[in-house]
Amino acid sequence: MTRRGLTLVAAVALLDISLAFHNVWPTPLIRWGGEFSVECGLFLILIVSAQLWLGPLSRGAARWLTAGWIVLVIGHYADVTTPALYGRDINLYWDVRYMPDVAAMIARAAPLWLIVCVAAAIVLIFALLYVVFRWAIRRVASAAFDAKERAPIFMAGVMVVGLFTAQQFGTHFDAEPTFATPVVETYARQARLIAGALSASKTLPASPPMHADLTLVQGTDVFLVFMESYGAIAYERADMAPQLTAARANFNAAIRDTGRNVVSAFVESPTFGGSSWLAHISLMSGVEVRDPETNARLMTEQRETIATTFKRRGYRTVALMPGLRQAWPEGAFYGFDEIYGASRLDYGGPEFGWFAIPDQFSLAKFDALEAGQPSREPRLVFFPTISTHFPFIPTPPYQPDWTRLFDAHPYDGPAIVRAYAEQPDWSHFGPGYVQAIGYDYATLAGYLRQQQDRDLVMIVLGDHEPAAAVSGEGASWDVPVHVIASRPEILERLKTRGFRTGLTPERPSLGHMHTLLPTLLDAFSRRQDGTEESFLDAPARIRR
Repeated sequence: MTRRGLTLVAAVALLDISLAFHNVWPTPLIRWGGEFSVECGLFLILIVSAQLWLGPLSRGAARWLTAGWIVLVIGHYADVTTPALYGRDINLYWDVRYMPDVAAMIARAAPLWLIVCVAAAIVLIFALLYVVFRWAIRRVASAAFDAKERAPIFMAGVMVVGLFTAQQFGTHFDAEPTFATPVVETYARQARLIAGALSASKTLPASPPMHADLTLVQGTDVFLVFMESYGAIAYERADMAPQLTAARANFNAAIRDTGRNVVSAFVESPTFGGSSWLAHISLMSGVEVRDPETNARLMTEQRETIATTFKRRGYRTVALMPGLRQAWPEGAFYGFDEIYGASRLDYGGPEFGWFAIPDQFSLAKFDALEAGQPSREPRLVFFPTISTHFPFIPTPPYQPDWTRLFDAHPYDGPAIVRAYAEQPDWSHFGPGYVQAIGYDYATLAGYLRQQQDRDLVMIVLGDHEPAAAVSGEGASWDVPVHVIASRPEILERLKTRGFRTGLTPERPSLGHMHTLLPTLLDAFSRRQDGTEESFLDAPARIRR
């Protein structure tokens, strides 16, 4: 084959591979597995036909074609890479608006040199893509005026499009090529998602019954702790679960030594790898919320929540939100009496991760702030943790002496040096994840020991699995849920609903997360006349 022939083959192969590659899980890298792109085949047909009909390709047309091709490549890259890194398909309508926030968090967590290098690499990659694809398009276009090159290029396009079309209509051959998902299909899916979000035609389901009397938790504080990124992998990943055995044993010992017991289960989160608020609102409202559209629409309505239910029974409802640094309209929807955001917690110690404040400090400062409250009603405390948030490192050291957490230097020198010496490994997040989960286990264990004479019920559950780069390919959406209490009747009632004794949940999961709310309310309640009442067994006419 002549040199000119080789350049033509290289140009066609480049255009095809650029729309037919796969992701190398769990990295941003790509590979080609021999698939073909129907868009490339269609392009070969159209470019030859257009050249013969309209004449040689102008520079302006080449620039527009190159820009359009890059758009297709970006769409294909997002389609194959996002599920590997994030654990779900991308939704441009909702995800794009959060990209500045994600970029800002990365900028705070990553060193400046890394940010500069990544930005420079992105600019260089786009410049290189433009040069390479412009050359490939112009080389293929030039083949239209060479009879020896025109026929094979045109026929290659016809074969690719013909075989792809035949497969779509169910015709298969003994030896046939495989095709990548068309990029236009990816963009069409995004267009449907946008149209569906803008139409807002979905009817929201009714709330579950919220007439719980809460007799079995009367007079005790109830903590609802959402542990960030706490997923089933903490129990089921062979490279992670054994490393958490000691930390879990310490947590279990704290439960037992303080006269409490625990039951556990799995539930399926409505989200994966992020968007924690979808899990929060699903559990707290009893309505499944899997997308921001449903979340936004639900908050425009007046709904009963776990907070309003507890408030109606004489509880003071408090949100402990160390990650909150801006207005939070959700607080009014939930019905909280008090919200402790980052500014009210006023943390002045060493910063850790994207949200700066260690979870141990948040709990200690919460008790200090609440000690000055004149009200002595029992409390419902909603606490989404932040120390287990991606990228997990640097992880705060656990401070056994809780009184030191308010000092200007709350940690010993060697402990803080070790913590700051560790930086996120952006290619392998597993060790950092294990370390962060272990820290929160230690924090909750320490808090239970600090409050060993206090009658409390603590619900600890994950909001979602960590991103797929951590949790692995094809991970489930299940998260653990633990209920810790010194009131055995509550735990026994939960065991009749599928919970198991101990900190280790068992399969199958109880169901979707929003169904956990009626289960908890049922476990906490009985009739006012002393006979038990089960909301889960209520007649269908009131279960809406």
